[in-house]
Amino acid sequence: MTSTDLSTPDQQQADLEHECDFSNGCDAIKLIITPRSTDLGEFSVRRTLPNRQCKTVGPWIFFDHMGPAEFAAGSGINVRPHPHINLATVTYLFEGEILHRDSVGSLQTITPGDLNLMVAGSGIVHSERERPEVTGQPHRLHGLQLWLALPVEFEEIAPAFYHYPAATIPATIVNEVPVRVLIGSAYGLLSPVKTYSETLYLEAELQPGQTLELPDTEERALYLAKGTLQIKDQQIEEFNMVIFAAAEGVTIQALSHCRIALIGGAAIGPRFIDWNFVSSRKERITQAKQDWQDGKFPKVVGDEVEFIPLPKV
Repeated sequence: MTSTDLSTPDQQQADLEHECDFSNGCDAIKLIITPRSTDLGEFSVRRTLPNRQCKTVGPWIFFDHMGPAEFAAGSGINVRPHPHINLATVTYLFEGEILHRDSVGSLQTITPGDLNLMVAGSGIVHSERERPEVTGQPHRLHGLQLWLALPVEFEEIAPAFYHYPAATIPATIVNEVPVRVLIGSAYGLLSPVKTYSETLYLEAELQPGQTLELPDTEERALYLAKGTLQIKDQQIEEFNMVIFAAAEGVTIQALSHCRIALIGGAAIGPRFIDWNFVSSRKERITQAKQDWQDGKFPKVVGDEVEFIPLPKV
């Protein structure tokens, strides 16, 4: 899902780079990104990746903060089937739930603390909706959606879907701070989530005054989903993403109750991105767009009728 997927077809657009503000930080910080919230009616999205100054962080090429959204009874998330290629999507919720269906036959509800990994590879189609039991009453939705660019040698692998319940995600306490290692390894923990290159994704919640030394990896970024924190002499405000320089042993300090997401890993190299398609080859995206227009992608099992049309240029 992308923020454009949450909108009507008329709101679809090929350019995924939302407007952001940028500033420089201390010697440990390369860039601070302040996303501009995009209001989609009952829903708002803050997108920090991609943007004009930072296309990727490790293999991560897309980062959306969804909500928090308040839905009245009878409304909610209703994302019709749409395609992806050459990437993997990661969905992680703080509140609410989403019902996932795809063209490899998956039917899975994701709830807070779970992690959904959908590997598009050579091509997959999926929809994201909500169960009638959820839409029938007032409810909230809040979470993160991220895309991973697959390494060149894995771009055309067979599509697949993996669901990791909350109980399978390793957790620990570091300096009294609860940490969950969602993808990759850190603090002596190894996540069971499948990876295709060096990848890091963890979350932590800090109380005022608490500190946490961040794990090192080739490229890193911290997203502050809640609160205010300090990095050296730099104060970081809520909803900002910090792109780190190649500094080791960076420590953050919470100035209020904070929720952070740390992403990173080995650099993936340049990628083309257009609508829901990511690839190392521009001609592959051109082919995918034509295939979607011609109805050549497989159907979502159990959701075969509706679809999101290719956006008009």
